Amino acid sequence: MLSLSKVFNAQTVLKNIIRETNVVRAHGIAPDCKLYLKPENLQFTGSFKVRGAAYKIAMLSEEEKAKGVVACSAGNHAQGVALAATKNGIKSLICLPDTAPISKVEATKGFGASVCLVEGCYDDAYQKALELKEKEGYTFVHPFDDENVIAGQGTIALEILNSLDDIDAIVVPIGGGGLAAGVAFTVKQINPEVKVYGVQVSGAPSMYNSIKKGEIEALDSVSTIADGIAVKKPGINTFELISKYVDDIALVSDEEVASAILSLIEKQKMIAEGAGATAVAAVMFNKFPLKGKRVVAIVSGGNIDVTSLSRVIDRGLLNSGRSTSLLIELIDKPGQLKDISRIIADCGGNVTGVHYEKGNTESVNGCFLRIEMETRDFDHVNLITQTLRGEGFKLVE
Repeated sequence: MLSLSKVFNAQTVLKNIIRETNVVRAHGIAPDCKLYLKPENLQFTGSFKVRGAAYKIAMLSEEEKAKGVVACSAGNHAQGVALAATKNGIKSLICLPDTAPISKVEATKGFGASVCLVEGCYDDAYQKALELKEKEGYTFVHPFDDENVIAGQGTIALEILNSLDDIDAIVVPIGGGGLAAGVAFTVKQINPEVKVYGVQVSGAPSMYNSIKKGEIEALDSVSTIADGIAVKKPGINTFELISKYVDDIALVSDEEVASAILSLIEKQKMIAEGAGATAVAAVMFNKFPLKGKRVVAIVSGGNIDVTSLSRVIDRGLLNSGRSTSLLIELIDKPGQLKDISRIIADCGGNVTGVHYEKGNTESVNGCFLRIEMETRDFDHVNLITQTLRGEGFKLVE
């Protein structure tokens, strides 16, 4: 059974394996509350997952260690298992979905594990890992639905409570639920007054749906930039613990997650992957009653592929009004571009791209001009568009 003493034991066992990440004050991200961040993206493996994996492996018998371990993961648990197994001289085989970012696959290999790529998502990798467990006699290290794994994740709560006094709430990402279960269980044993809120993405709301319905639900499919929490079905243990100890769960969109990633980069100089930024997104977009509260958001991981990061930043800029694109219908004659550029410059916008297009316009001499530009926010975009219309230009979109 999961117990507080097990979580404290995990804290002792993990001292020489994990990094105790310092809680930091975040400014300019959520002005309505006093926001702190627990930067688990700064772990050696770039994610909190190493905590649960390392504690589970430390608790194995000598016979189990001799046979080796197998695990499945979208990437972060894989690296945690690989590191912990290598430190203990244990063979590890990791099943990853073939959609996992290349950076996570290579990092897993770098920590000493063998990798088996499986077509599909996390749940497909999970089934493959179970097959190999039976076939080869490995010990299966579950990424979330295991009491020792949950206890290892609960050490995050001990560090938070030890770092800050008078916390009102902790906001936690949820995939399969190991992190939320461990944190919520630990917090409620020590200080039941602290609220624990869970966050999922709208493209993978398995725990959210299950809690609302009062029974475990499996999704047919998942689709989100937060690949680390793209889980079709919650765990049995995590569902029970979250039902009992998490105060509420909310959903965030991919657009909100992208905006949170961008804010963390700009305001905190901190890189978070999609799953890692979900808690911050929930605070930013007021998913919970946190106004005036002292809040800790767990940044659960930072293992985002560089090419993915570029796309997410572009998306975050669009979603926050920091960049925009206008399509203007014109009469094809000299001086039009000059006038448009002058108006945008006078309004403080910065043109970054111009594309001339012939098309089906009302006039035989008509054309379309696509203008891409950098802006401050949506109010700035509106100022530019209204000024262009006031000067007689026809904006199509």
